[in-house]
Amino acid sequence: MATAGLGLGGFMAGCAPRADSLGDPRIAVDGWTALDNLPNPDVPVNPLLDDIQRRAFRFFWETTDPKTGLAPDRWPTPSFASIAAVGYALTAYPIGATHGWVTRAAARDRTLATLEFLAAAPMGEGEGTSGYRGFFYHFLGVTKGLRFARAELSTIDTALLMAGVLFAQSWFDRADDPAEARIRALAEQLYSAIEWPWATPRAPLVSMGWHPESGFIPSDWDIYNEGMILYILGLGSPTHPLADGTWQAWTERFEPSWGNRWGEPHLQFAPMFGHQYSHVWVDFRGIQDGYIAAKGIDYFENSRRATYAQRAYAIENAGGWVGYGADCWGLTACDGPGDFPMTIAGRKRDFFSYSARGPGERDDGTLAPTALLGSLPFAPEIVEPAVSAIYARYGAGVYDKYGFLDSFNPTLTARPPERLKHGAIRPGVGWVDKDYLGIDQGPIVAMIENHRSGLVWKTMQRNPHIRRGLARAGFSGGWLG
Repeated sequence: MATAGLGLGGFMAGCAPRADSLGDPRIAVDGWTALDNLPNPDVPVNPLLDDIQRRAFRFFWETTDPKTGLAPDRWPTPSFASIAAVGYALTAYPIGATHGWVTRAAARDRTLATLEFLAAAPMGEGEGTSGYRGFFYHFLGVTKGLRFARAELSTIDTALLMAGVLFAQSWFDRADDPAEARIRALAEQLYSAIEWPWATPRAPLVSMGWHPESGFIPSDWDIYNEGMILYILGLGSPTHPLADGTWQAWTERFEPSWGNRWGEPHLQFAPMFGHQYSHVWVDFRGIQDGYIAAKGIDYFENSRRATYAQRAYAIENAGGWVGYGADCWGLTACDGPGDFPMTIAGRKRDFFSYSARGPGERDDGTLAPTALLGSLPFAPEIVEPAVSAIYARYGAGVYDKYGFLDSFNPTLTARPPERLKHGAIRPGVGWVDKDYLGIDQGPIVAMIENHRSGLVWKTMQRNPHIRRGLARAGFSGGWLG
């Protein structure tokens, strides 16, 4: 596989990326212009991380429909649009403008087109709709933006979408620009339309979703996971907020998740995304609610410990998976080769297709770079070396146009008896996915930026809805003061 101009030894030797493919960010490349909002050139940046971030940004800029703003669930495999991926795309555009990879005007116009499309999307119980009561269906068709197949009305994916919407609301802050003013107004309209109490059939907890054919999904957001952003947004609503005490009722269920397997005690959730998604937009450093204050840490520290636990699990490698170790780890929800058993070196293995992988849970040897890169701000001292080692070890086999492909599995080196659902076997690597996933690319762009500059965190600290939601959840201290 081509690496779009990257030599495998370039980054490891500390060399700058090649000018023909990456170049000076002020020079037009593939139709980009980069004339304003350049970052401080004196800030040192790991060249590999810089390249990964640029390529992941390009995933959103180049695969999203510029007229509708609908971002694909995956690429290059043809797919429906993912509303969570749209939220990550909305977060990526200002990052690209800040670095000069696109102009602020281009980022503004793409953002405005997205919000105009969402605001005009039909809502209702019947066919031919995009959502209901302010919530959106998890997947939408890429042409008209209507519900795809029998997708659920997703509360968490709507929350991820709205986090991106509110980020755009706060970042596009120019008072003298009518288009930016329109972005702010549309963001307010979209967020205010969500009827959060309706999604609590087993109040006060929020249901995971709803189908018009059968009603609410019988599962709620009732354990520690990525649901923090959902409850913060629900509590922060100026029009249809969740009830007082909702956050406390949720955190009362956290204690069974507290443990010290593979490291320091922390709230455990096996796939890494549960420790990352809410932190994309909210800086939890130094702010605490009642539950985490009683533990003597904050949720940022909790995610740091979870990151170290994943590394410790890989070092232990009780499953005997190829490649696992101090410099090769990272388990989260991602693509996998398929759902089949296979005997390798005399040991029966069970493999999975798309699945939420974590220490001790559905681990089939499949690693996802987003599990590492989405944790960069928590523990750069262990994440950066692992990212560099994986790039050096597997190089062109796992890295292409938009950065690291979604996932790879060094244990699976021979074609299985059943047809692979995703990807292919690559000599010298093993199984490698052929796709990029929007919800995995999004944390890469945003969390590299939070590590570099804190841009997303600082911007969201200004958003009144985020501040209101955190206050109603009982958070205090740090930047909230």
